[in-house]
Amino acid sequence: MPDIQIMPSLLAADFGHLAEGCHRVEAAGADQIHVDVMDGVFVPNISFGPDVVKMSSAAVKLPQNVHLMVTRPQDHIQAFAAAGSDTIQIHIEAKCDVEETLAMIRALGKRAAITLNPETPVERVFECLEKRWVDEVLVMSVHPGFGGQKYIASVESKIATLRRMADWVDIAIDGGIDDVSVLSAAAAGANLFVAGSYLFKQDDMKSAVSSLREMAQEQYCKAL
Repeated sequence: MPDIQIMPSLLAADFGHLAEGCHRVEAAGADQIHVDVMDGVFVPNISFGPDVVKMSSAAVKLPQNVHLMVTRPQDHIQAFAAAGSDTIQIHIEAKCDVEETLAMIRALGKRAAITLNPETPVERVFECLEKRWVDEVLVMSVHPGFGGQKYIASVESKIATLRRMADWVDIAIDGGIDDVSVLSAAAAGANLFVAGSYLFKQDDMKSAVSSLREMAQEQYCKAL
């Protein structure tokens, strides 16, 4: 069974104190740090660049799970790999040769992941799994580009399809994850949970991370 992991999103941290946010995530017992990268083209907002990944990887020992919400990810892979990324996620909707870009990520010694937006048919990523181009699939449960959105539960059917298709792959879910949505997402087959606003607003992030992990583990096991 894949490991259940909780990945706080740095997008929800105080931008004026990002290093402190990284330390808080590590102290809370999180499994990875999720870094959202936006280019202002693929999504309307602009967020972090390679320097934030470099800072985060230097500040803490947690793996850096980097989500490239960019139009041409192939132009940025080397920079983010050099900055300290451990997993690099690209979008199936991006303007790139998906096979080549994922191969580039792996050639640099990083875990390769494919992402699909809520409206994208799950079939778009089947080839990535069938040919084992990826180590991880990220299913967006909100429209990318903005934090604090409401969870789109209908994407859980995609997770269930992916889990039936590939029991070996890590399936991440990102958007609106809290102590309610984590239950149904885990039951559908997700094992990596990106949580931003919910975790960073907690007075006791450590308890919240532990609780999310325990709830997800229980629901995932029940669904087996």
